[in-house]
Amino acid sequence: MKFILVLLCCTLAGLAQAGELFRWVDADGKVHYTDQPPPASAKKVEEKKLTGSTIDTSQLPYATQQALRKSPVTLYANDCGEPCTQARNHLVQRGIPFSSKNPQTTPADAEALTKLVGAAYVPVLVVGSAVSKGYEKEAWDAALDTAGYPKSALPGKAPAKDGAEKAKPAPEKSAAPHPWTGGR
Repeated sequence: MKFILVLLCCTLAGLAQAGELFRWVDADGKVHYTDQPPPASAKKVEEKKLTGSTIDTSQLPYATQQALRKSPVTLYANDCGEPCTQARNHLVQRGIPFSSKNPQTTPADAEALTKLVGAAYVPVLVVGSAVSKGYEKEAWDAALDTAGYPKSALPGKAPAKDGAEKAKPAPEKSAAPHPWTGGR
């Protein structure tokens, strides 16, 4: 998530001649980043003063930079076991920079997830405006391919890890279904 925010800040910094960036939440809970002051109805307003420093994005392949700009990736997941582990691993193996949200520990993420898919269900992949509920490799690859992300990380390059949490081993299975996995 930090990587996405840093990349977004750097992009907007080039547009913001005054060196100010505003982060705010609208009435629907959507987070906005702008170089213009937010409306009076905005919640959780943060003003960031930007300096002349830049971040080298050349570490990312050009195709990934373009896909990230057009269709950022967000993974809603928690410790749901094998589906969440596979989901994280899939994004890391493809070298996809992504923001990770845990609806189990963050009420705002749980609310956003419920608005997105109608329930507290993980894993969920958001690529731009495309939403994939549950981990299905083929569907996820199709969404990432459509957005223009490379099919695999560059050889010799470590997969994206700023936005990717390290995959955790799956917890042992219990007899009762986990409430966050939709009964999987």
